[in-house]
Amino acid sequence: MANFSKRLVSNIEGNFFVDSTCIDCDTCRQLAPTTFVEDGNYSTVFHQPENKTEESEAYQALIACPVGSIGVLEHNDFEFTKAKASFPMELETGVLYNGFNSEKSFGANSYFVEHPEGNWLIDSPRYVKHLVDAFKERGGIRYIFLSHEDDVADASRYAKVFEATRIIHREDLRALPEAEWVVEGEDVVQVGPEFSFIPVPGHTQGSLALLYNNRFLFSGDHLWWDPIRGQLDAPSVLIWDKEKLMESLTRLLDVPFEWVLPGHGHRAYFEAKTMRGYVKALVELRA
Repeated sequence: MANFSKRLVSNIEGNFFVDSTCIDCDTCRQLAPTTFVEDGNYSTVFHQPENKTEESEAYQALIACPVGSIGVLEHNDFEFTKAKASFPMELETGVLYNGFNSEKSFGANSYFVEHPEGNWLIDSPRYVKHLVDAFKERGGIRYIFLSHEDDVADASRYAKVFEATRIIHREDLRALPEAEWVVEGEDVVQVGPEFSFIPVPGHTQGSLALLYNNRFLFSGDHLWWDPIRGQLDAPSVLIWDKEKLMESLTRLLDVPFEWVLPGHGHRAYFEAKTMRGYVKALVELRA
């Protein structure tokens, strides 16, 4: 829980606040955009919740915050418990956002896919009993897909509990040398009829995207939605190779998907034709 003595002066007066331990990871702004906003190198409260929906979203942000930077002056046990129970949060049937973002991955998002042939964990949340129990109730975890070396977090702890197979690219293997499934090269790897591993080097040499059912693109730190500018975006700093990044973005022009589900940045849904238009616009902008 946040420390009121470290409360940022930029917070508007009221129950919720952010303290100076904030790492500006964007988690709270994704979950509760009516309450939190970016202010320099931090998130801050610019609007106090005025109804139950806004309060629930703010409590979800408090729980998901990877460093415990969000606090309240008066704790609402009911809303807190309800918000905690909302994770993992269903985005569509069988596709969920886990919450409980991890400081080890700088607050990156992680996801869960329910599948009759075995469930998938995409990147790793914090290791917490609440999620372990939730995953058990949904049938456990068969595969843990790691988009790149930065978002491994507590993957091995989940793998141990569920005896799951960890998947990572050879070029990022240093982050998880004990991984059971190592992806090689830059060719797309088809895994059954519904899953594909798509190498997207650029941010890191071993960055991978996971395509599920030609609808859901779990993009790691390669691609995300920017709600301020109303467009897709990709890394412009912290890049291993700018030319490879452009090749990887161009490759996605031939990949059908409707959801972009990133590690960092906002998720978004559009019809596949519209999404391809946004990818094309980004490629042209970066060319």
